[in-house]
Amino acid sequence: MRSVIDVLDLSTQELDELIATANDIIDNPEKYQDACKRKKLATLFFEPSTRTRMSFEAAMYELGGHVISMSSAGASSAAKGESVADTAKTVSCYADIIAMRHPKEGAALVAAKAAKIPVINAGDGGHCHPTQTLADLLTIYREKGSFNNLTIGLCGDLKFGRTVHSLINAMSRYDNIKFVLISPEELKVPSYVKKDVLQVKRIPYIQTTDLEEAMPELDILYMTRVQRERFFNEEDYLRLKDSYILTPEKLRNAKPDLSIMHPLPRVNEISVAIDDDPRACYFKQVLNGKYMRMALILKLLKEAGTI
Repeated sequence: MRSVIDVLDLSTQELDELIATANDIIDNPEKYQDACKRKKLATLFFEPSTRTRMSFEAAMYELGGHVISMSSAGASSAAKGESVADTAKTVSCYADIIAMRHPKEGAALVAAKAAKIPVINAGDGGHCHPTQTLADLLTIYREKGSFNNLTIGLCGDLKFGRTVHSLINAMSRYDNIKFVLISPEELKVPSYVKKDVLQVKRIPYIQTTDLEEAMPELDILYMTRVQRERFFNEEDYLRLKDSYILTPEKLRNAKPDLSIMHPLPRVNEISVAIDDDPRACYFKQVLNGKYMRMALILKLLKEAGTI
């Protein structure tokens, strides 16, 4: 049974096909309004979420399907000690496809191996968040028209940021990509990401702590929040949480066609004064996430022979 746990589970050809489907959904929504009629999506979220959970649910409803979910992890049998594998097997009896978020890295893979229906990883700890990357890719494509020849600045929490790790993996497959990794020393991109992705593929990258110095060369600036839930030490979080705050002043040397992205939620790392800047794309990302999740649900249900 085909599942999507990591963005690398999808080939570049499949990514192109998903983007084409998402663009068709944007242009012709009525064509898809009954595509998943009488099909059920189970949302299993063991960690808080607003955008991801609601966009999955909106995606399924707009495809004509239904959603079943647990109200919270504490209200599920996980609170009684049920394993992820048993939960996945159980939910396979009720639904046609699962979207799952879990705080433990690798939990989605365990679920996919146990389930009898497709599983979509909606975020597993600090590991991967493939559908956020799909939202990011559609945003980049619609803003830039291509995935090639881009300098991408990633700023903030690059150590625990699963969206950052997934985006590096995805964009590393395109031509003439350069990364500028902007973070405090304590939140640098993990060495395995640099070694296994950037260095193996000989993708140029620089590491810096200075956002303003890097700004003029960036085509895309991907901001991230410092994630309180990933820290074991509250003092470390408080010390690092305001490391980078993007303000209009810091954009004075930026390219006029810079695309400013953020997976959200933001805390205070992007000033609200930037929301009306035409270069701000983070709320476009939110909407694009719904369209890409619609495209992915369609793809997996078709491959499973369910629709």
